[in-house]
Amino acid sequence: MSEVLLIPHTMDAVVLDLVREAAPSITIEPAEAVDMPTAYVPRDHIVEVCRTLRDHPGLQFSFLVEITAVDYYPATPRYEVVYHLACLGDAFAQPGGAAPPRRLRLKVRVDAGDEANTPWAPTLSGLWPAANWLEREIYDLFGIVFTGHPDLRRILTPDDWTGHPLRKDYPVQVRKDVASWSPMELTPEEFAANVRASRAASDTLAKTRGQ
Repeated sequence: MSEVLLIPHTMDAVVLDLVREAAPSITIEPAEAVDMPTAYVPRDHIVEVCRTLRDHPGLQFSFLVEITAVDYYPATPRYEVVYHLACLGDAFAQPGGAAPPRRLRLKVRVDAGDEANTPWAPTLSGLWPAANWLEREIYDLFGIVFTGHPDLRRILTPDDWTGHPLRKDYPVQVRKDVASWSPMELTPEEFAANVRASRAASDTLAKTRGQ
C-alpha cells in the first residue's frame, strides 16, 4: 500500500497549525476526505491562505495541481470551488531547505449569486499563472466568475455560447448553431506569441498585487 493512502482523512495537523499561525484571523474548517487532507476556506480569504501555503518555509505548496468545481443544486450554497495543491519536497525547495512532500485539497463554498445568477470567487492567477486557464474552464462550464482574472472568457465553448453546460439546471438536450468560427490550429509563431503574452500579463498582475 502506498503512503498516499495512509494520509489521515482530516487536514494534517501540522499544515493546519502553520496556516493558523501565519493567518490567525482566518477560520479554516477541516473536512472529511478519503484520499488527502482537506479543508474549507472562507471565500474572501482563499488568496491569503494560498499565499501562505505557497510561501511559508514549512509548507511550500508551490504546485497548483488543479482547480475544479461542483454544482450541488438545489442546495445552498450551491457551488464549491475545489483546489488541489502539492508540496514537491526537494524538487522545488525554497532557499534554506525543503518542506515535506504533501498533498492538500481546499474547498470554497460559493453562493448561487443574486438575481443575475453570478456566483464568484477571487482569482488565484496572481499566485499561480496556471490558474488562468483552469479558472476560465470553470467560468465556461459553471458560470463562476473569478474576480481579478486578467482574461476571463470562454475556453471550451464558442464565445457566443449561451449558458454553462455543467450546471445541474442546464438543458440536457440543447441544439445550437454556432454563429462564429475561428481556426482551431495555430502556427508555431502564433502559439509562441500567445505564451509570451500570457506570461507578460501574469507577471504584470503579480507585480501590481505585490505577489
